[in-house]
Amino acid sequence: MSYATNNAATGRHIMPDLVRSFAIIGIALVNVGLFAYPMELSYFDGGFQTVADSWAHFSVNSLFSMKSYSLFSFMFGVGFAYQIQSASRSEAGFGGRYSRRIIGLLVLGLAHIAFAFQGDILLLYGLIGMLLFFFRNTKVKTLCWTAGVFIVLQVLLGLLLVGSIWAGLNYAPEEMAAAADELAVTALQSREAFGSGNFIDSIHQRLGEYTAAAPIFIYQGLGVLGYFLLGLAAVKSGIISDPTANIWKKFRGFALPIGVLGSVYGAWLMMTATEMMSVQMMGGMAVLGLFAPVSTAGYLGMIALWAIGPATKIKTFFARGGTATLSAYLLQSVLLSLIFNNYGLGLFGQLGAAYCIAIALAVAVFTLAFMSIWRKKFKLGPVEYIFRSWTYLGKR
Repeated sequence: MSYATNNAATGRHIMPDLVRSFAIIGIALVNVGLFAYPMELSYFDGGFQTVADSWAHFSVNSLFSMKSYSLFSFMFGVGFAYQIQSASRSEAGFGGRYSRRIIGLLVLGLAHIAFAFQGDILLLYGLIGMLLFFFRNTKVKTLCWTAGVFIVLQVLLGLLLVGSIWAGLNYAPEEMAAAADELAVTALQSREAFGSGNFIDSIHQRLGEYTAAAPIFIYQGLGVLGYFLLGLAAVKSGIISDPTANIWKKFRGFALPIGVLGSVYGAWLMMTATEMMSVQMMGGMAVLGLFAPVSTAGYLGMIALWAIGPATKIKTFFARGGTATLSAYLLQSVLLSLIFNNYGLGLFGQLGAAYCIAIALAVAVFTLAFMSIWRKKFKLGPVEYIFRSWTYLGKR
């Protein structure tokens, strides 16, 4: 059964799949810096070798940073909502099915961290997904304002971090210098593990870095829960399957230009930074966080417009790949870890940001293309099949 025929038979719309495809490309472009350089310093550890490197990084920050994960989180909320609806239609018990889904995410996340990428999002999704369960019967309006509260809290926390960095640099320069020295030491450990170590060394390093970065996940988790709730609201209101809804037109007309302009300013601040622990860098990230919800809304509006148009081959191709983005996400990590780690091609810390981003784009398009071709032959993506089998335990 073709993608279009299957959609017509099941009532599935193309827009959610296009959103997933767009998000998975952006995630690769943003995450590659953590594959190619130490997590603590990213490209500041030697990735800005040419002017092209700075501008490539600026472009990714302007267009994708903090927006791709927002879209991905939004669509995970949509997916959870579909699970609720499916259980309701089949009159099946949702609690047990949902619990298995959460456990599956936690296991996948832990495996992803250990074997491929310390910047994993799935473990956090599993943890935050536990909270989402309690919102399953919440009304749309309540979901929206509650989501707004969590997203605002995330923005405020980002601004608080900027303030603490500013205060530290001005009133406690010795302590800030000591913290910078610690970052340099951990970055050196990353270079040794990923740049010259073996596979076991990389596992130890990834687990250590993920644990050390745990406080950051409080900041990230606030946004994840907010976008989860918005995804759930989008399904309950029906707008996610209606790209002609007036709200999408408003988003692309007003939210998109504001969000993009704000993100460009944030990316410019980051571009002027000379080190990771600086007011410019943290300030730029805070500005990106401030405008990320607006940009995300604008992107959803643009993707809705794309979904309305004729079903071209290229659109269908990417949408079909978007039906297996969990597989694509994990495959991206496997490929990028093999490219940059010493047990693979060993390019860790060697290429400038522009080359790294170009590689990430190629990997992202390849993984989507692979999944699109896979879905022409199989009903589900490979990881989706395993995940669904575990969630349903062999039952629909």
